[in-house]
Amino acid sequence: MATPDVHTDFKTVVNERRSIRGYKPIPVPRELIEEVIEIAKRAPSSMNTQPWHFHVVTGEPLEMIRKGNTERMMSGSRVDREIKLNHGYEGPHRDRQVEIAVQLFEAMGIERDDKARRQDWVMRGFRQFDAPVSIVITVDKALEHDTIAHFDCGAATYGLVLAACSKGLGSVINGQGIMQSQVVREHANIPEDQVIMTCVAMGFPDESFVANDVRSRRAPNNSVASFVGFD
Repeated sequence: MATPDVHTDFKTVVNERRSIRGYKPIPVPRELIEEVIEIAKRAPSSMNTQPWHFHVVTGEPLEMIRKGNTERMMSGSRVDREIKLNHGYEGPHRDRQVEIAVQLFEAMGIERDDKARRQDWVMRGFRQFDAPVSIVITVDKALEHDTIAHFDCGAATYGLVLAACSKGLGSVINGQGIMQSQVVREHANIPEDQVIMTCVAMGFPDESFVANDVRSRRAPNNSVASFVGFD
């Protein structure tokens, strides 16, 4: 039987995890990343298929990814991601997207008409927020259109960021970092029989970076959950 402490610890990790967008410029030991991945692999998957792959990149290869991703995006190149993208959020999804942007810009002191700083913020995303490590999550190409496999990769990615938090690391799931997937594929040595899903920026959080204190709000249960058959 699980002890109350186990439940408390899990709740603490879930509630304390937040998206980290500012990192200390120090390397992360490979052994620590290995521990994080070991935990993340315990994520559930459909019929135990475990469709995920984790490609961990640091050092010069990561710098080349940052450079290529940023230069192509800033030159006006079309987005080159390997999974289908939505064409803009609407309704409550758009409202939540705007809300977190407002929270971040307020924390950073970025005014609405400050185009230079807003642009700098976008570029930080293209650079994976200058994190010392990027973990690129892929799925076998045979499962490219298998939405269940995509769902399973999402579960593993959430496990990855929770595990990082439990080990004192910060992280952010960062689709901007793979906007130019061919650049990522080249420098991260992604095999041709795998499809790039997303990436996670990871490192030791910079406590002085004020945006790291921002916590996105969550909708109340009565707007996202329904209960049937309860007294």
